[in-house]
Amino acid sequence: MSVERTLHLNAFVMSVGHHEAAWRLPESDPYADLDVEHFKNIARIAERGKLDSLFLADGPVLWNQVARRPSGVLEPTVLLTALAGATSRIGLIATASTTYNEPYNLARRFASLDIISGGRAGWNIVTTAGLDAARNFNLDELPAHKERYERAAEFVDVSLKLWDSWADDVVLADKENGVWGDDGKIYPPAHEGRFYKVAGALNVPRSAQGHPVLVQAGSSENGRDFAARYAEAVFTAHQTLADAQEFYDDLKRRAVEHGRDPEHIKILPGIVPIIGASEAEARAKEAELNGLIRPEFALPQLADLLGIDAGELRLDAPLPASLPDEDAIEGAKSRRTLVVNLGRRENLTVREIIARLGGGRGHLTFAGTPAQVADAIERWFTSGAADGFNIMPPVLPSGLTAFVDQVVPILQERGLFRTEYTGRTLREHYGLPRPANRNVLV
Repeated sequence: MSVERTLHLNAFVMSVGHHEAAWRLPESDPYADLDVEHFKNIARIAERGKLDSLFLADGPVLWNQVARRPSGVLEPTVLLTALAGATSRIGLIATASTTYNEPYNLARRFASLDIISGGRAGWNIVTTAGLDAARNFNLDELPAHKERYERAAEFVDVSLKLWDSWADDVVLADKENGVWGDDGKIYPPAHEGRFYKVAGALNVPRSAQGHPVLVQAGSSENGRDFAARYAEAVFTAHQTLADAQEFYDDLKRRAVEHGRDPEHIKILPGIVPIIGASEAEARAKEAELNGLIRPEFALPQLADLLGIDAGELRLDAPLPASLPDEDAIEGAKSRRTLVVNLGRRENLTVREIIARLGGGRGHLTFAGTPAQVADAIERWFTSGAADGFNIMPPVLPSGLTAFVDQVVPILQERGLFRTEYTGRTLREHYGLPRPANRNVLV
């Protein structure tokens, strides 16, 4: 089957896999979360599969009880700089918070990664939910959800000004006359806003792709509007095709309302593919992983997401009938609603919800043969639910190897996915234009 659109696939990497019990398997290295060679191997596997990018989540907080799972998280732009030297084509996307950074430092860090990688960097913009993170940065309370997005909007505006503070042709390298660059083509932001004051130009020039690709991962009302205004790729979570289609249509419509081409925003839900030679084998793998979950570790995290005390949850009972609604949540609003809807829709017990979240924290988990996984991806792609997927292997590296060696060839045979890279930058992989410098008249 041939289609005009191009499927996009990212490898979302998390230590030894997305399933929280993956580290307990005999094949897993419980120390891999701090092993650069482990991540280099994963990056090379993803590049062998011609995937668009490698994506690293992050947060300025210790995410888990260290008893629960491997909890070391290397700073992602530093790790991706190492991976840039181990690869040549695959995109490199790192998560960084607008709530707990300053625009100049972060814009410089991503510009540096973009230049070192030859134009393969992307920034997953997050506002960071959770009181624990706030308390690591001189705050007693989590800033309100709406304020975090207002701050994020100004943060990105300042970052764009900084990335555009050099014209593409600043450097003259005129040895004869002793003139290295043209100071008339430097454009200091001179920004004074509600949250930030940034006077001077960046000390890093524009990259091969202009500036890093802007990625966003929030699906609340504020998150959707922010994505429609700024994002070039959106990482999202959906459990049903209908919910994914609604989100896809809504975000594309909002992008048009912001004067943007809807094809310049790629919507990429997460999927946790559990692959077996037969459907029964895949489900047995899923059951093995779920059987290794320790519910006593998962309960507090679920309770925090729902905005209740862990004592209100009973493992073998459904969710409590009365829960705070989304408006009362200042953390991950959309993810809370997804989990509540999942539990209510399928009448799941808390124990069953924990098992469903163990592999992907609310992202779609799909157990089946390579052909069945490819069918699911194709169905969402051709039904107006996704421009591609964030692949979240439950176990690494074996889950990514299985996807690359068994599912990708099927997608290629169907004419859905590239057989070779045709570009070198992440923008080229996504089919996005190189942004013009807003300071330079064309």
